[in-house]
Amino acid sequence: MVTKGNVFDPNCPTRVILDRIGDKWTVLAVLLLRDGPLRFTELRDGIGRVAPKVLTQTLRRMERDGLITREVFAEIPPRVVYTLTPMGASLIDPITVLTDWAETHMPAITKAQTQYDAAV
Repeated sequence: MVTKGNVFDPNCPTRVILDRIGDKWTVLAVLLLRDGPLRFTELRDGIGRVAPKVLTQTLRRMERDGLITREVFAEIPPRVVYTLTPMGASLIDPITVLTDWAETHMPAITKAQTQYDAAV
């Protein structure tokens, strides 16, 4: 049986996981990897505007959390491929729902931002 924590407690393990999977780079990496394994440069180019160091840190956290696997091929130069694990793939549907919500509500959000900015 799974025990639910208090996500409003900064020390709650569930909150830590939500912080991790809610990170913008993690979300984008999951969406890119949903179609299959990718190399680092393919992820970096697909995400765009992410520093290599930040992407490396994100991928390491994802690997540590069991969301992706990192496979190194003994070639010259070495080839590294990242793949979603079944647990990582289980994030695709929830992230897709959030992406659909964002696309549906983008006009209203843009309008609200414009109104807010004009009033400030």
